[in-house]
Amino acid sequence: MEGSILKVSNLKVHFPIKGDLIPKTIGYVKAVDGVSFSIKRGETLGLVGESGCGKTTTGRAILGMEKALEGEVLFQGQDVLNINKKRMKEIRKDMQLVFQDPFGSLNPRMTIGDVLDEVLYIHKFGDKKERNQRVASLLDRVGLNKKHLNRYPHEFSGGQRQRIVIARALAVEPKLIICDEPVSALDVSIQAQIINLLEELQGSLGLTYLFIAHDLSVVRHISERIAVMYLGKIMEIADSEEIFKNTSHPYTKALIAAVPSIDPENKKEIILLEGDMPSPMNPPSGCRFHTRCQYAQEICIIEEPKPRDIGKNHIIACHFNLDL
Repeated sequence: MEGSILKVSNLKVHFPIKGDLIPKTIGYVKAVDGVSFSIKRGETLGLVGESGCGKTTTGRAILGMEKALEGEVLFQGQDVLNINKKRMKEIRKDMQLVFQDPFGSLNPRMTIGDVLDEVLYIHKFGDKKERNQRVASLLDRVGLNKKHLNRYPHEFSGGQRQRIVIARALAVEPKLIICDEPVSALDVSIQAQIINLLEELQGSLGLTYLFIAHDLSVVRHISERIAVMYLGKIMEIADSEEIFKNTSHPYTKALIAAVPSIDPENKKEIILLEGDMPSPMNPPSGCRFHTRCQYAQEICIIEEPKPRDIGKNHIIACHFNLDL
């Protein structure tokens, strides 16, 4: 757990908006706008927030799948935003992605055996016999068996397809896996199985996860730390239990209040966020959350709050340390 395997500093990803008649840039969608965090080796960091807040774009930018406008992404000490394609291909063996939609991420015309073999072939992993042995081993590790090798993606259930996607991510023995909403498309009972599988793999292989999700209850279960994102910015970062016990940002408080509870004794305060999230094309001035915050004051409209440590490595981007 010592040392950071990944350190993201002031990451920005802006998408240009073109005019209808003239192909001229008329503005930018500020999907990620100055995000900073780090992940320790062997740790799981949960990245949560509403749809459209920039979570997925952050993960894709770390992997080089989206071009960053500014910032630094240090993976094992090397800035992956400023390296050539050859070196990036080498590093990508250590950085893999588990997609939200397992069916959409698998080639429907390829058998599962071919899907897994393709990854090994691209990264020059042994001869055909060695690759076949590796493929069979991967399926066994994720709870499937070699009789599935000649089947196609449509012949599997959603949970089985996600196991296949996880096996593909494990194929080249990565150190960091970015899980982009890996259980959001699955039934609740299957979600638990996949979460348990990810935790077992982390323990046995020493993996590090960036776990992207919108469901705080799932993130709380799997993550040591949680980062809360809103409109391209990080609002709060702390240990998982610290986030829930000592919530210090109004946005995080609203997200936690929205998590359903089956405990009749657990009577939560109902917090309704009024209005929709503002457009990332034209984000509000000052604190980006002020348009929906019940505690907002004049300074929140004028000045953007800088992230600050309020103790116990608990960082918030808020002008006030509210007793929430």
